Amino acid sequence: MDWLGQRGESVSTSWDRLRNPKSKIKNPKWVGLSVIAFVLVVAGAVAHAQQPKAYRVGVITAGGPWYEAIDGLRVGLRKLGFEEGKQFILTIRDTKGDAKAAEEAARNFEQEKVDLIYTTSTSVTTPARRATADIPIVFNAGADPVDIGLVDSFAKPGGRLTGVFTRNTDLTAKRLEILKEMVPKLRRVVTFYDPRNPVASQSAKLAREEAVRLRRVELVERHVTSVEELQAAVRALRAGEVDAFFEVSDAMVASQTQLIIDTARVKKLATMFNIQSSVIMGGLASYSVSRDEVGRVSAKYVQRILTGVKPKDLPVEGVDKIDLIINLKTAKEIGLTIPPNVLVRAQKVIR
Repeated sequence: MDWLGQRGESVSTSWDRLRNPKSKIKNPKWVGLSVIAFVLVVAGAVAHAQQPKAYRVGVITAGGPWYEAIDGLRVGLRKLGFEEGKQFILTIRDTKGDAKAAEEAARNFEQEKVDLIYTTSTSVTTPARRATADIPIVFNAGADPVDIGLVDSFAKPGGRLTGVFTRNTDLTAKRLEILKEMVPKLRRVVTFYDPRNPVASQSAKLAREEAVRLRRVELVERHVTSVEELQAAVRALRAGEVDAFFEVSDAMVASQTQLIIDTARVKKLATMFNIQSSVIMGGLASYSVSRDEVGRVSAKYVQRILTGVKPKDLPVEGVDKIDLIINLKTAKEIGLTIPPNVLVRAQKVIR
């Protein structure tokens, strides 16, 4: 039996008869049902067409503590009225700080025609910019974005990139100074970084110069070019070989923060990081801005670009609130007493 009735009338035939009053309606009941079905189909199509577009945002991160910035981005967008899953969709690519992986992720995002790329650190922003031609990018830059060629100027970025600047690399020397204050007998400090990473190399240079200024402090530099090399180098550290681990600006190293923290705890090493969440994970101390706050500030750039503003018209903004965070639980585990004059300066103490 036909869906429309015993006489096998089609929807189009029934509709034509309804519009033509001279037509003989042989089965009014089934014609009425067909009209209702037709109206429902049209209404559904109109409702679907009126649904707001869900913008697609490709996120490229080095992983590890950098997820703090992504969490902040979500919070910031929600406060701006952007609901995840309805107004926007995040697609995250964790590169573990590998520049080639960041390039590939950015290239794929552009081919997939996502609306925007969001990068959580300079180490992934630079390769993402290099690998793309047209897609707008909102960045978190820990090094001066003008000096490294991401934008023409803070006030007028001049291209398809803009975002938030934090003085992460500029604080390198100050971090080493604070580490020396926390560990008065500090002599040998190990750091790991990829020498091919220009930001990491600049950060290491600043640390090296500060070590000389502090006197009797030696910066032990270990070059690594992959996550596997880094992991092997961290595990190869011998007890008593160094007094502390010091983090320079290298996203690949940041992606392995938990391994470094766990190893340092076993070998009784003090640690100084440049991301606050590293201390929550068990590191001894950090001196930096909040990456969560950076993500929240980034949200307004993402929202405005998605709704039509050009990146070149959005000046780069700085996040300048810097906090010293100390983990006393970790200090106790490694047998270190933090001097009172350092402890009193901490904005947050984990007990």
